[in-house]
Amino acid sequence: MPVITLPDGTKKEFASPVTVAEAAASIGAGLARAALAGRLDGKLVDTSCRIEADAALAIVTERDPEGVAVLRHSTAHLLAHAVKELFPDAQVTIGPVIENGFYYDFSCSRAFTPEDLARIEARMHELAKKDFPVTREVWERARAIAFFRSIGERYKAELIEAIPEGQEISLYRQGEFIDLCRGPHVPSTGRLRVFKLMKVAGAYWRGDSRNEMLQRIYGTAWARKDDLDAHLHRLEEAEKRDHRKLGRSLDLFHLQDEAPGMVFWHPHGWTVWQQIEQYMRRVLSAHGYLEVRTPQVMDRLLWERSGHWENYAEHMFTTASENRDYAVKPMNCPGHVQIFNQGVRSYRDLPLRLAEFGSCHRNEPSGALHGLMRVRGFVQDDAHIFCTEAQVLGESLAFIDLLREVYADFGFSDLLVKLSTRPAKRIGSDAVWDRAEAALAEALDAKRLGYEVQAGEGAFYGPKIEFSLRDCLNRVWQCGTLQIDFSLPQRLGAEYVGEDNARHTPVMLHRAVLGSLERFIGILIEHHAGAFPLWLAPVQAAVLNISALQAGYAASVAERLRGEGLRAVADLRNEKITYKIREHSVMKLPYLIVVGEKEKAAATVAVRARGGRDLGQMSIDALVAHLKQERDTRAETAR
Repeated sequence: MPVITLPDGTKKEFASPVTVAEAAASIGAGLARAALAGRLDGKLVDTSCRIEADAALAIVTERDPEGVAVLRHSTAHLLAHAVKELFPDAQVTIGPVIENGFYYDFSCSRAFTPEDLARIEARMHELAKKDFPVTREVWERARAIAFFRSIGERYKAELIEAIPEGQEISLYRQGEFIDLCRGPHVPSTGRLRVFKLMKVAGAYWRGDSRNEMLQRIYGTAWARKDDLDAHLHRLEEAEKRDHRKLGRSLDLFHLQDEAPGMVFWHPHGWTVWQQIEQYMRRVLSAHGYLEVRTPQVMDRLLWERSGHWENYAEHMFTTASENRDYAVKPMNCPGHVQIFNQGVRSYRDLPLRLAEFGSCHRNEPSGALHGLMRVRGFVQDDAHIFCTEAQVLGESLAFIDLLREVYADFGFSDLLVKLSTRPAKRIGSDAVWDRAEAALAEALDAKRLGYEVQAGEGAFYGPKIEFSLRDCLNRVWQCGTLQIDFSLPQRLGAEYVGEDNARHTPVMLHRAVLGSLERFIGILIEHHAGAFPLWLAPVQAAVLNISALQAGYAASVAERLRGEGLRAVADLRNEKITYKIREHSVMKLPYLIVVGEKEKAAATVAVRARGGRDLGQMSIDALVAHLKQERDTRAETAR
């Protein structure tokens, strides 16, 4: 007689084993209809799963994140079912859930077209309406392999062959379609109502470029149509805000095949870069950091001593000269230790905060490159803090304050935090990792920051805190990091003389606020849709004359603004004022300053803010004061 404990602590006793669906029905008919799966003793299971012993049970519905994931996983199977009906020669491979949706990879003799996607989606809706029961079956390994080979599904057979002996082989059947899967899945296809196929892309079997190229169909699925509509709207907005398109249209930067993953910054884009770098330099100076510069290329022996050659070599660019091997630095930390090692350091010198806008290169796969978001050459707002173990907490707290100050100045207030712990491939003893992980957790707890633990996701030399931002489209971007490292300073011989006159190894905190400047600028471009706030805008104001009679006056206004430290241009072309206004509005300038005969005679200007706001006439002194106040407070201008 199993006793089931519900999430609220209620206990229900049954005279015989029951399924999750039956347990849900005993609670209420409405819950039974809503049930998509169950969480049995913490494990996600089908509603058909039998409960034979005492257990804790939660019914999973579409209101739960796990419920939406089950919907998406089941919709991936529905996609495969539809493809097999329409294209019988297609072979199915894998179809996992991803963020906001799912995909399924197929091997097919023909290339899927947009018209094919429409047909497949229509067939998916037909299959869903038939409300096929989705049932789980457990097969013997040999039988499953033989079955999939007999129906020409060699990829499925290969997947089963890779499953270790003794591990359960589960299949799911819906109608005449059967697929290998661990599950769980919805009780029937009728539960799948809100979905859309998005696109087709190429993907190598098992992610290996030596294998066959498959066709990957992406889709999205949701519990409610309103959720799907909102998601599609966000995608439409994201398309408009694509930093690569805006980079071209606003003349900020470009990339080209002759330098894959490297950025060509144009004057306007470099102006944005400089504003960010100079701002960060002021913040770092105010918080006691000393700026340094380290070489781009260093001997292999240093990278071997640091552990990078063993643990990170596949991501490093290497070169050789005069029978010596070198690496282009993928990170700045070993170089900063070399600066620390010059001369004798005392405990009185600590904490020592060394900062660098360090140019790094990493050999990212070409297929992973994505505009400014994933590059091979990038600059980090990097810094390393050398301190005693007793100073770790204070330095960690101070860094968190600094990071939050910077993010607020850039307009980001919603902070997501994750603590990444020791990976399988690492250096340092477990005892050292215990201390490092505990120190980071203590800092987060002291700041009362809620965080998620990412087991096994730390760097090879130490655990880390990851700080992520949420942009205006609710997308999450990981930017800042704080890592505690007890190993690298010891490996590279860093020492200081303590109060006891003995030599000690300092603790090294690796930290970055923005991360890659390239990537952060990409985030800003998309967050602001290219309409930067005044303090970041490449051109803050354009002065436009209505006719040639005001050319001299317009030029003098622009010169006055430049003299006040504002980035202003004068557009004196012999064009209609409506044409000039339209052209500069497309370039998303914060302010357009229009001067005609009336303004010239009164020594005033007519001011238009971005978004078409007419601020009316004002004196040049008033304009300067207005622009400076907005710039210096980093306020948002109208978009």
